[in-house]
Amino acid sequence: MARSTAQRVSTVLRDRIEGGVLPPGTQLSEEALGQDLGVSRNTLREAFRLLVHDNLVEHQLNRGVFVRSPGPADVADIYRLRAALELAGVRAAGQAPRALREAVTAAVAEAEWAADDGDWPAVASADLRFHRALARLSGSPRIDTTMDRLLAELRLAFHAMPSPRGFHQPFLIRNRTIERFLAEERYDRAEAELTTYLDDARQLIVDTMLENRP
Repeated sequence: MARSTAQRVSTVLRDRIEGGVLPPGTQLSEEALGQDLGVSRNTLREAFRLLVHDNLVEHQLNRGVFVRSPGPADVADIYRLRAALELAGVRAAGQAPRALREAVTAAVAEAEWAADDGDWPAVASADLRFHRALARLSGSPRIDTTMDRLLAELRLAFHAMPSPRGFHQPFLIRNRTIERFLAEERYDRAEAELTTYLDDARQLIVDTMLENRP
């Protein structure tokens, strides 16, 4: 039972990280989180261990637990895995249930609406839902679980970009392009566009991290 509670707590914290509520470098207070979530310190420590395994938090000696700050090597590896999972979804799109295909379209629309409102954190969240929806086209629960962990880590990498609008706005059009290719059953074009898209996004983040290194 304690294990399942710890998993629930780790999911709550992972969702907060993915939602941008807990940015890199945030210290996770056992006392404050225990009161907020109504759990014991032992449960929190087990949840922290799960998040360490997911590369989302780290223990700093004599300081406590902090949300991780991914580096360039982390970003390169995240995108390597993203490509494998999302491209698997695109390749399976022709056999995917209608509901999964509609989720791709809905995520693109949500990002566009958020951009119209000037809510760029919401754009980032909708963008992650779009990429999760692409991977889910594969119909694999294991891929879904891996993407949930991976996209929270990716959200931490997004914080390296000085302008959320400058980073996300050009990709909105490309999201719609991929969605349109899928709707038109032009799966080879969707795969090619997604491959280039992920390469470009990875390079932008890595270059920015390298430029801003102390």
